[in-house]
Amino acid sequence: MSGHNVWTHKGTFLLAAVGSAVGLGNLWRFPYLTGENGGGAFILVYALTIFAVGIPILIAEILLGRNSRQSPIMGMRHLTKTHGTSRAWETIGWLGAASAFLILSFYSVIAGWAIHYTWLMLTGSLVGADAQTISDGFDALLAAPGLMTLYHTLFIAASALIVGMGIHKGIESGLRIMMPALFVILLVVLAYGAINGDMSAAANFLFTFNIADLSLEGWLQAMGQSFFTLSLGMGAIMAYGAYMPSNVSLTRTAFAVAIVDTAVAMVAGLAIFALVFGAGLETGQGPGLMFVTLPLAFAEMPFGALVGGVFFILVLGAAISSSISLIEPVAAFLVERFDMTRPQAVIIMVIAAWAMGLLTVVSFNVWAEGTIFHSLFGRSAFDFIELLTNIFMPVGGLLIALFAGWALTQSEVMKELGASVSWFKCWRFLVRFVAPAAVAFVFLRTIPQVDGYLIPTLGALLIVGAFAASQRWLKKPRQTT
Repeated sequence: MSGHNVWTHKGTFLLAAVGSAVGLGNLWRFPYLTGENGGGAFILVYALTIFAVGIPILIAEILLGRNSRQSPIMGMRHLTKTHGTSRAWETIGWLGAASAFLILSFYSVIAGWAIHYTWLMLTGSLVGADAQTISDGFDALLAAPGLMTLYHTLFIAASALIVGMGIHKGIESGLRIMMPALFVILLVVLAYGAINGDMSAAANFLFTFNIADLSLEGWLQAMGQSFFTLSLGMGAIMAYGAYMPSNVSLTRTAFAVAIVDTAVAMVAGLAIFALVFGAGLETGQGPGLMFVTLPLAFAEMPFGALVGGVFFILVLGAAISSSISLIEPVAAFLVERFDMTRPQAVIIMVIAAWAMGLLTVVSFNVWAEGTIFHSLFGRSAFDFIELLTNIFMPVGGLLIALFAGWALTQSEVMKELGASVSWFKCWRFLVRFVAPAAVAFVFLRTIPQVDGYLIPTLGALLIVGAFAASQRWLKKPRQTT
């Protein structure tokens, strides 16, 4: 890859990776899971898993990207050739690209709801509204495929515009404005929550160390969240890693990404739950918290319409910073493989993801239930697409860990890590054994709750096959010590 395709500023990769990691899940899922699963106890398990699983795989994925200096698919093709391994390892690139494409298709639809609520807030439409009115309003949005398609189109077009402008003018410039602005907005909402909400109740909900509330499922959710929150296995980190300057510390950057990502989730949790408890409302999970409970809290508070509008701009910004990272892996592949211009590649990727997103749109209304899709797969199109990504991402992350741990030589890893031998040995042990085992355990334990026997059996075969194939795919033994 030519020299001009490297971030012009050392800190841009950090902004890009944090932008990819900080999304809708940080703003509602992580704080909710923390509160429901023992507070501080959940955070402790999460932090341990981040260190033992998340950071080692994050380092591995950046390493593969920076080593190849290409898109995930072409990069893995290059690495398999240079390391004399089987071409089957290219699966890593394809799984990442497929995950990014599928996630973008439904993420854009959900993020589009924030456009609706930004408008409602800033125009004062929800001032003084009661719970029933706001709940009915959310249901009406879900029942309107035309409106949802409009928001879906606006959101994905804005994301495409940024990526289409290129690495420097588009992604880099956008992130350098957007990410600091998001942090400022988050602090403004936190200050507002401290003044108008119940900060002590929020702190108790999030940080009380109650090990009794942390069930096995809570452990699994903490482990799963630590993996998913860092955007691992979806090609984004590998694609961004390809643009990372060689003189930037890979280890320090990976730790910084994990710390900033967690801090944002914690601050968002304090801000959101201070408002929720201050208004005497229940802590709902998922879309209900974001699009029903919070608008209700803002509706009852002074200057709530203005701060609510600013909050949903924060949600939109976090969603866009994530969505541009989902467009990049596929767009970069199309540019490299078919010699397209960047705008052409982005348009093809985005139009295909937009069309796929229509399945998610109709999942909430026209195809809500009783359709042929339901009878074939036992779930809505949206749930099925989300299920596929929940399979592809962990398997991709697992393969990344195995390839980086077993195929790369000590000398090249040491050169990229720029760290001590002891840290290298620690990282290699974690990425070879601990991270793959943990990802496999969470994956196999979580999937049976989702489907009967087909999916867990498929998952088991994939994971066992990955472990077995990791040795067979490495055609010739590598000297790694």
